[in-house]
Amino acid sequence: MKAWIQRVSKASVTIDGSCVASIGQGYLVLLGVTHADTMESAAKIAARIPVLRLFTDAKGQMNLSLEEVGGSVVVVSQFTLYADTAHGRRPGFAAAARPEQAEPLYEHVVARLREKLGPDRVGTGRFGADMKVALVNDGPVSIELLA
Repeated sequence: MKAWIQRVSKASVTIDGSCVASIGQGYLVLLGVTHADTMESAAKIAARIPVLRLFTDAKGQMNLSLEEVGGSVVVVSQFTLYADTAHGRRPGFAAAARPEQAEPLYEHVVARLREKLGPDRVGTGRFGADMKVALVNDGPVSIELLA
């Protein structure tokens, strides 16, 4: 499982012209699932996201977590994180899990984050939907987190 985490000052997800999630300070998490992923790897990555220290403290050091700053998170499914671009001009996606495997794991990550942060601090896109994701990357800070 792979999460591309972007520290944001704001982010939103729009589907069919309707805003389905919007946050201020926090993380936009693009979440990719591969064939080897399990509920255990989903729980592991969900436990790491809220405690990851990507926010700056009074000394300007990245020492504060999402929990500590009271931030929110938007989680968006992103199978293209497992794109294979080693050959040719068109990426292959064989490493990405099929939707019947990936969706329950994505939902498990979201559920765990809602348990930890509260439902009002966790927004989502819609699995498999054509989404428009807007963000203001703060820093910019963007990291890959693996489970």
